Order: sequence, then structure tokens, then C-alpha cells
Amino acid sequence: MGTGVVMGTVRMGEIEVSAESGEELVARGLGSCIGLALIDRFSGVAGMAHIVLPEAPGSPGADPEPGRFADLAVPELISQMKQAGAVVRRLDAVLAGGAQMFEMGEMDIGARNAAAVEAGLARSGVTVRAADTGGNRGRTMRLTVGDFTVKVKEAGGATTTLFDGAGSESRRDR
Repeated sequence: MGTGVVMGTVRMGEIEVSAESGEELVARGLGSCIGLALIDRFSGVAGMAHIVLPEAPGSPGADPEPGRFADLAVPELISQMKQAGAVVRRLDAVLAGGAQMFEMGEMDIGARNAAAVEAGLARSGVTVRAADTGGNRGRTMRLTVGDFTVKVKEAGGATTTLFDGAGSESRRDR
């Protein structure tokens, strides 16, 4: 690329936090998964989680990958953001993904993932500023640290700016 932009790919079940201006956190292949971006513009800290399922299985202490499960990933991402200098009351949340990729009767994992992430954010007092969830197409989510833009590209579609870092926001639930 030659732009000097560092790309941090956030794979399924992973959480990444950065205060490195110009770094780009990218979650690819968000089908029923949720890409959750948290931003504290004041402290310059941003983070992303690539959440796979709404809740961890019931055995307490069996927590191999907290980033995989919405009920664990939301508080874990917030905790890592705080360790990096973010303040919870200043966090802006942006969500993408949660598509219904397969017809599986009542099991719309995408919608359940979106609802679980939003519930976890609400419990933590974090406001969702923008979202692009639902539908039936996969997405890629990109968060640029420093200007804090969040862009989403739907499979086969154009790239849209979901959050521009200056505080404007959009929401598309399908």
C-alpha cells in the first residue's frame, strides 16, 4: 500500500485496542458476527471486538476467548479501553454485522448477537452512536484510530461512513 497505515486485523473472537493514530482496525467477514467499535475521542483510544455468539456456555471460569461471546466481550473490551486511558462515560459505540446469513427457522444468530451487544453496552452505560446491522449480506468494518472514522462495506456494495469521528452518526437496521 505504501501509505504507512498499519492495519490490525481483528479476527473472529479477538479484541484489539489502540491509541496509535493512523492505525486501522479491521473486522472482515462480519456475517452473523458483530463488529463492535468503541471510541473515546478525548483520550484518543479506540477498540474493536469481533463477536461471534450472544453468550458464553454456562460453565463458570471456562473463559477461553472472551471476545467470542457478547456477554463477555463487551465488558472485556471496555476494561481494555479503560486500561489504555479511555473513560467509560465518553465512549461512543458503533456496531456492524448481525446479518441473517442462513435460513435456520427461529435461530437468527445475527439478531441475537446484535441484541446481546446492545444490552451489554446499555448495562455499561455506553451509547450506541451508529449501527449497520441486519440484512443478509456480510460486511467489513474499518476503524481508523486518530480521526475515528468507522466505515462499513457490505459484500458487493459500496463503502459507507457510519461514524465520522466528529460526532455525526447514522443507523441502518434492516
